[in-house]
Amino acid sequence: MKMGYLPNPAAPVRYHELLLWRKILDHNPLFVTLTDKLAAKAHIHDACPGIAVPRTLWSGRNPADIPPGLLAGDVVVKANHGCAMNMFVANGEPDRAAVVRKARHWLNKTYGRRDGEWAYWPIVPTVFVEERLPLCGGTIATDIKVHICSGVISHVWVEDKHAERSLLFDREGNPLPGRDPDYPREDQALPVNARLIDYVTQAISMAPGIAGDLDYVRIDFLVTDERLHAGEIVIYTAAGYGTWTNPAIAAEIERLWRLDQSAFLRRRHRGAMRLYADALRARCRSGANR
Repeated sequence: MKMGYLPNPAAPVRYHELLLWRKILDHNPLFVTLTDKLAAKAHIHDACPGIAVPRTLWSGRNPADIPPGLLAGDVVVKANHGCAMNMFVANGEPDRAAVVRKARHWLNKTYGRRDGEWAYWPIVPTVFVEERLPLCGGTIATDIKVHICSGVISHVWVEDKHAERSLLFDREGNPLPGRDPDYPREDQALPVNARLIDYVTQAISMAPGIAGDLDYVRIDFLVTDERLHAGEIVIYTAAGYGTWTNPAIAAEIERLWRLDQSAFLRRRHRGAMRLYADALRARCRSGANR
């Protein structure tokens, strides 16, 4: 209903069908680790020890236990088990009572049920306090997001959330035509400068080490004046409903996404599921999924 067409999740070809297939069938245990915002930090550090990761200052199950001194400075309060669960604290605002109240609300929420984002469900809900990075909004960018399939970069999506601008790049670091769903107007294109190109090049070089051999994943980085910091690892990009004004973006992901490299098709199955997996593997060998 959201995308305007009837999908075929059993034999996916289109980008949104592939993500729907992942939600329904590919319950890779690693997805839970990567979706858990705290566990993902440890995974990133182990995969690429040289990459900076925002420091976790405190974590726990009861937000009332957050040390009062932490909330007097500039920090970010987050929950590990969902998206859009964060508060930016500056100079003691919002106050401690508001932070605790909001964090308790997060802990009582099971994220991802409506959109079938399975990897969120097993995560043990935890609140944590993270250092607040001085992001380069208005000068370079705030976020760099690398889409990657089995070690091959599809494209890079750069956002400046402060200036409400963005830009797409190819795997070589060259700007691409088209707009993303967050800032879709052409007058919202992010200006290109040497620092931005340098950071995009760095992200392109670091993302494959974090992604490993996953068939498809998005690796996010945060941009500061000093360096890139690892952000999140995203398994269900835009909950599976992302679009771009340039159709070549989705087409490139569809070309690169190898279902035969998924955890589902790498393991053995029994019964009817074995018959389905064998048929899908044969379809992948024929190239029909691309």
